[in-house]
Amino acid sequence: MPGSGPALFESDLSLLYPEQYLDLRPDGVTGSALSPYTWEQLEMDLLIDMQSCDAGDFFTDVPEVIMYRQEVFRDAVRYPELTRALKKMIPLLCDIEDLRRMGSDASRSAESYLYSITEIELYISVVGLLHDSLAPLKDKLESRAFRELADRITALTDSDYYKDLNKKLGELTSRVREVKSVTIGVNLDGQLRASAAGLLSVNNEPFKSGELLEKILRLDFRSDEMTCIAPLTPFDKSQSENRQLALSNALYSALTDVFRSSVKSWKKIVSEYVLENTDFLLRMMPEIELVTGGAELIAKLEKNGLHLTYPELTDALGGRDFEARGLTNPVIKLKLDTPAVPNDLSFDEDGMIYVLTGPNRGGKSVITCAAGIAFAMAGLGLPVCADKCRMSPCDGIFTHFPTGSDDTIDKGRLGEECARLEKILDQVTDRSLVLLDESFSSTGAYEASVIASEVLAGLSVIGCRTVFSTHLHDLASSVGEINEKCAKLGGARIDTLVAEVGQDGSRSFRIKRETPDGKSYARDIAAKYGLSFGEILEKKGKEGTVG
Repeated sequence: MPGSGPALFESDLSLLYPEQYLDLRPDGVTGSALSPYTWEQLEMDLLIDMQSCDAGDFFTDVPEVIMYRQEVFRDAVRYPELTRALKKMIPLLCDIEDLRRMGSDASRSAESYLYSITEIELYISVVGLLHDSLAPLKDKLESRAFRELADRITALTDSDYYKDLNKKLGELTSRVREVKSVTIGVNLDGQLRASAAGLLSVNNEPFKSGELLEKILRLDFRSDEMTCIAPLTPFDKSQSENRQLALSNALYSALTDVFRSSVKSWKKIVSEYVLENTDFLLRMMPEIELVTGGAELIAKLEKNGLHLTYPELTDALGGRDFEARGLTNPVIKLKLDTPAVPNDLSFDEDGMIYVLTGPNRGGKSVITCAAGIAFAMAGLGLPVCADKCRMSPCDGIFTHFPTGSDDTIDKGRLGEECARLEKILDQVTDRSLVLLDESFSSTGAYEASVIASEVLAGLSVIGCRTVFSTHLHDLASSVGEINEKCAKLGGARIDTLVAEVGQDGSRSFRIKRETPDGKSYARDIAAKYGLSFGEILEKKGKEGTVG
């Protein structure tokens, strides 16, 4: 067998990054623009929950990378048999990782030898899965990643080296897997004490106990070389664990000598060829997990009646463009199984930052999160939940939502909110997305409005796309004043959104781009809790005219 084989799984092959952008792959050190905190706040784990790493590590704002992934997801959804094969690979790759760990801890050469053989068997199983799923689709695949993977798998399985590997594996596994017993020879001295012992043969059938009951069960009363005439006491149940271990260690040592030449040659094969390829497959496992998880998510969302579209990528408005028609929040649909209410949302020259007001439970948080989820899904290469979408990818998503952080013990809730927001403002750029939901609700309306006005002015100067969902209706009325102040510094314009409410107080969960009427919301909230003047009079049995 050749000393080294073709390393067809090389580091320049990725399901998520085109060759010229391989340096963008997460290294587990630099972190991600989509932090675990943001991932949690948007409840993205209900959409994609990965075991090998954080899915947010793969978030990107590079259009070429996003479009490369869109091709991959289209193929994965178009050919579910491909997704199923990739998903079957994941537990096999996990087994290889476990074998690597056990092999590094193995103290016996024979044991390490068995781990190596098992790793090759798993490797060949993975290659077989890929070949069987990709070969029939080779001429139909549209994504560059899957076409390249198909070409490499075909070249690998057609190579003489791979065929030799399979043949050699068959010989080695039959030699080891078929070992059922060994014949031990023991020399005795004049007092019938053991003076020397060794292996006489390795057998492919187990020995027979020689006990009368076993002979009756198999109706065979003959004695042959595989019939035991007396058991070795170290394996008797009454013997101590140390005595049993002593004999096991002796057998391991003897078997290692028997397999020593095989171990040496096989280790060379593993180190020079298979380890390189399985290393690549292990590194590729998170990508496989994201592709299969994403394909399953797309199928689930479509099954639940949500409209999906791959966003058209643009660099308009200085890379801050966004327009979605029929935008929905998939988390609400999957979590509550309620109808998804579509809304339109756009960031443009007249409104790069929004102050969103409306009644409690009117859909403010839902649309705020919907915007974040759309950008997150797009940054992973997935379609977004909308009828139509055009966007400039964002370089980071930052959320400032209510939290039960322990920091409130030392700083107070308002102090904790301000500290978190300060960290966000240190990181955002004009191409970021910032989502604030009920920020500064821990203090009085006047103080909250003052702080919020300062923050809005700062965000305007930064120029990042922002949705500020708030109960501070006075904040919306100060938008004109803030815009006038920030215009002198070239700030982005702030506009208002309103969660619609009917005359009877009913919620439509529709979000409109208009100026709010704060009084109607205040009365609506009062009525909801039975605090309107008329309801108070009625409860107390008083009569009067309510103005």
